[in-house]
Amino acid sequence: MGKGTETVVKSNALIQAGYRLTLAEQRVMLSAITQIRRDEPATDEKVYSVEANALADVSGTSARRAYQELAEAAERLYRREVRIVGGTNGEGGDAEGRRVTMTRWVQEITYIRDEGRVELRFARAILPYLSTLREQFTSYQLRYVALMRSTHGIRLYELLAQWRQTGEREIELDDLRRMFGIEGQYPAVKDLRRRVIEPAVRDVNEHSDLLVRYGQRKAGRRVVAFQFQFSPKDGKRQRRLTKDQLEQLINEKAKPGESYEEAKQRVLLELQQKPS
Repeated sequence: MGKGTETVVKSNALIQAGYRLTLAEQRVMLSAITQIRRDEPATDEKVYSVEANALADVSGTSARRAYQELAEAAERLYRREVRIVGGTNGEGGDAEGRRVTMTRWVQEITYIRDEGRVELRFARAILPYLSTLREQFTSYQLRYVALMRSTHGIRLYELLAQWRQTGEREIELDDLRRMFGIEGQYPAVKDLRRRVIEPAVRDVNEHSDLLVRYGQRKAGRRVVAFQFQFSPKDGKRQRRLTKDQLEQLINEKAKPGESYEEAKQRVLLELQQKPS
């Protein structure tokens, strides 16, 4: 797992999928995802290994705690489900959400107690959302979520990173509950705000590269959505371009053999790191 400089890449459909993982399970899955090579297709025969000591190094937890969390994650991860609304693969389609895919994260996971390590194989149905993505994907460095103390913080960061270039995102309550895997919980918005939104915002502000604040949108007296505004933590404003300007810049910076979407993602990441 290194020191967190590895890159997590997920399709946008998976970013917006509905699932619930514990913090330990998130760390295991993200660590395995960073090991998927971008330049070759992943198969369900490939085995990925995650070590407790590496988890401890990057997350700042004790080795003893990391061993315990790894064992607990290995016990439950096989049963964890993902509900993906949208296209048939990681590259989109079906914007109206007529298709709903139910799958698992892994098809097999083995805990090797003496070595403090798990070996896992991803489920075949999940691989198109993680491997050889050329469009409609989001990437970020693992270090921006590795120190977070709530699984909701990781999910919120991913949802904001998906809209990094705009600096704002509105999420309706039903969608937020679905994506965070908390349907039926916290029916009172004040409880949802206190138990989910505020801890997640604190995590993002404390540990990631973003600063975020949130508000609420109401229909009459009823809260129907949360609104998030965010910017790079280093104080640099993202360069705002018109659609035509962005397209021109992407075409100018595209490398030989690189698809338009690959060039677009790279250019957006470069713009994020530059002052206006």
